[in-house]
Amino acid sequence: MVLADDLKSAIRTIPDYPRPGIQFRDITTLLGNPRAFRRAIDELVQPWAGTKMDKVAGMEARGFILGGAVAHQLSAGFVPIRKKGKLPHATVSIAYSLEYGIDEMEMHEDAVTKGERVILVDDLVATGGTAEGAVKLLQRLGAEVVAACFVIDLPELGGREKIEALGVPVRTLVTFDGH
Repeated sequence: MVLADDLKSAIRTIPDYPRPGIQFRDITTLLGNPRAFRRAIDELVQPWAGTKMDKVAGMEARGFILGGAVAHQLSAGFVPIRKKGKLPHATVSIAYSLEYGIDEMEMHEDAVTKGERVILVDDLVATGGTAEGAVKLLQRLGAEVVAACFVIDLPELGGREKIEALGVPVRTLVTFDGH
């Protein structure tokens, strides 16, 4: 079975969640399937295997799971990017657009240093607002964001293009039509 089909079959779709018309792509079923989880991590890591990567940044919450596994495979550090108010030390924050409103995310101000090579990881790119905010936050601290990686792309929502417009290549493993 080809990669995309294999991974897609491990992702549960929940219709009309969190509101009517939304097809929620639930990766908890992929995470619970050892073969699919391993394959997803291996594929996210593959382009950078054997290269020097300083950090992997993951966005709350599924990005922590995927990003932690990617960081382990790359022998890199891990940087959590969290919702405002969740980190205990001095932070930097940025406002970002959600599909319906604005939110803020933050990271520790000493999480990355100027020139460090960082990969951003999350489960899904939709409108791209969260990932765009995370890239800008990392770049503000001087990190070189080498790539943004996602298991799922919802191309109709245009998130990939927002991230690529910041000069950051995007890697996704599967696409789903609609949102």
